Amino acid sequence: MVAAQQIPLIDGIAALAPRYDGWILDLWGVLHNGQQPYPGVVDCLRRLKHAGARLAILSNAPRRVEAVIARIGEIGIPPGTYDAVFTSGQDTWLHLRSRGAAAAEPFYRDLGPRCFHLGPERDRGLLEDVPIETVSAIAAADFVLASGVIERHDTLEHYDDRLQRMRARELPMICANPDLVVINAGRRELCAGALAQRYEALGGVVRYHGKPYASTYQEVFKLLPGIDKNRIVAVGDSLRTDMADSTALHGVEVEIAAA
Repeated sequence: MVAAQQIPLIDGIAALAPRYDGWILDLWGVLHNGQQPYPGVVDCLRRLKHAGARLAILSNAPRRVEAVIARIGEIGIPPGTYDAVFTSGQDTWLHLRSRGAAAAEPFYRDLGPRCFHLGPERDRGLLEDVPIETVSAIAAADFVLASGVIERHDTLEHYDDRLQRMRARELPMICANPDLVVINAGRRELCAGALAQRYEALGGVVRYHGKPYASTYQEVFKLLPGIDKNRIVAVGDSLRTDMADSTALHGVEVEIAAA
């Protein structure tokens, strides 16, 4: 473990700007609070781009890129203040789309065709244009796609019976958002990672998409072509997902800024 006094603290992005050409920016908790950008964020993005930096937003949102771009535009982060967006939901969707291909990973090649979606209707975009059948009963499913809790105030106890029935059938689970919780304008809400963590505790098998897993970062690196990884920095707010598995970053630096 690195001693606290060995971790450099910085006062702001200006101290880092000359050192990096590529930026991987977390979204919720770094750029906005769920309802609006944090003070100074949009100006900071514009200044970085004016300085020649390329900015890739990487979010553990269980939604596809188009939906996230639309949402952040609504709350005040306009197109043109960043170069690209990638999400855990997009990574999930790409893998579901490729499940029948010869190059698909074994987990996806082995999945049956019937999916039970554990999550809210707003995440249904993960199932669009995907060669699977969505079923409404756990008993009819071959696997589970977990994107989050159905109602924002739900607790884990709301899902115990369903998770037990999934485990009894040994259904593999895909987790489209590894985060455990999110703070939405000051309110704590559970994420799909909490459901997946409980499912693993029951002995279930889970395939995660998003930070800090390597497959997601490999896709983000494609959005920053030609930039040496030593010149890329990742900025996040979670030790668990933004820094927990440093091997996933493949040389990318992670900075901790003073609050």
